[in-house]
Amino acid sequence: MQKIVTITANPALDCASTTPRIIAEAKLRCTDPVFEPGGGGINVSRAIKKLGGDSVAIYPAGGSTGEHLTQLLEQEGITCQPSTCATWTRQNLNVVTPNDNAQYRFIMPGASLSADEQQQLLAQLAQHQDADYCVISGSLAEGMPGDLVADIVNYCQSQQIKVIFDASGPALEKAVAQGGLYLIKPNANELALLTGSELIVPEELEQKAREIINQGKAEVVLVSLGPQGALLVSNDICEQIVPPRVKKNSTVGAGDSMVGAVSMALAQGKNLREAARLGVAAGTAATMNHGTQLCNADDVANLYQWILSKHPLV
Repeated sequence: MQKIVTITANPALDCASTTPRIIAEAKLRCTDPVFEPGGGGINVSRAIKKLGGDSVAIYPAGGSTGEHLTQLLEQEGITCQPSTCATWTRQNLNVVTPNDNAQYRFIMPGASLSADEQQQLLAQLAQHQDADYCVISGSLAEGMPGDLVADIVNYCQSQQIKVIFDASGPALEKAVAQGGLYLIKPNANELALLTGSELIVPEELEQKAREIINQGKAEVVLVSLGPQGALLVSNDICEQIVPPRVKKNSTVGAGDSMVGAVSMALAQGKNLREAARLGVAAGTAATMNHGTQLCNADDVANLYQWILSKHPLV
């Protein structure tokens, strides 16, 4: 298996619990909290591990929450390489009300890394010049000096490391504008934003994805379509992979599970069509679990076989 490095600039310690109902100003009695590591790249590394692969997780960690985050990752067998930051790692809260299966996600802003702290993160990456893939995933805290994403992408390009990028908002726009990415995973709304469109109807998805490819911004565009799976577009491929209908218990980590499975499959030498199918299986499997549990390997295997039966590789 080729080497995968994941970078999470804004990690989180995720706390999940349940309560009968959400009522303003009332004391909400919750079940015992479950803590799990969180943040885009970290979840990608966790998904890769759950599927039997390995990666190196690079991220900043600060305070007791940062220590707890690293402890949890080590317990999962993830190879961790945290850098230090002065601000405590953020803690998010995910609350489910079982009576109606509603999910409430409280997302904190996270640490704004200083210029020196960003350099520490880059120094950790520089220890892995032999990496084949670098997955940059997750949000960026507001108000950070410089352009961390550009610095990471530039370094990877200088070392011929393929960049898989999964983020939203300004970070995604900047990365795509810079170009030279290997794979991006926007949803339809993000694809519209990247191509200067107000709204994209399904018939336009391929055209808009090819605009990005033809401009040299990314070699592969994997458009996330939620329950409808994903649309894989490259120079010579355009196909939609649709999963079976499953009972959705949580959407937390579905996109990260997809990216983790795609990255692992590519690192194992599988082609894009195989990787996309495994990615859709993993993303779908993650929605079947509660809270922040990500995908289950057995569920992924079963869903992958179903997808292959409906979308054969031959």
